[in-house]
Amino acid sequence: MLLKKVPIFSELKKNELREFERIIHQRRYSKDEVIFYEGEPGLGMYIIESGSIKIYKDYDKKTREELATLSNGDFCGEMALLDESPRSATAVAAEETKLLGLFRPDLFSLLEKKARLGNKILLKLAQMVAERLRLNNEELQQLKLKLEKADIIQ
Repeated sequence: MLLKKVPIFSELKKNELREFERIIHQRRYSKDEVIFYEGEPGLGMYIIESGSIKIYKDYDKKTREELATLSNGDFCGEMALLDESPRSATAVAAEETKLLGLFRPDLFSLLEKKARLGNKILLKLAQMVAERLRLNNEELQQLKLKLEKADIIQ
């Protein structure tokens, strides 16, 4: 069961995973097809069932930086489950790709019907976001120290 391998769902029981399988949407993308654009409203998260996607950051019309390549079992867009902030990057299928989508309205509907299950997911998501924030803070501190050593900032 693919969902069990995704950190957000890893602690769920089989019957709880089945509840999520009912609200998961399957999507197929061709090579080079855009999954979502930077700046678009975030509607949900995607889990890669097969294939791979590239995540890009566009700085202007001529400058594009590849941030990551994601493959089977990886996921992206999970922040959209918490808020409707615009996407922070663009996702493009690197090959024929099959994705599983979990969208915010479906999660909130599940929260209304099965609050305990929905809350488990939201708590796990909050833990992941907190961990990512901690790592980013550590990285930022290390960069600051390097810049101070190089005498670039005071």
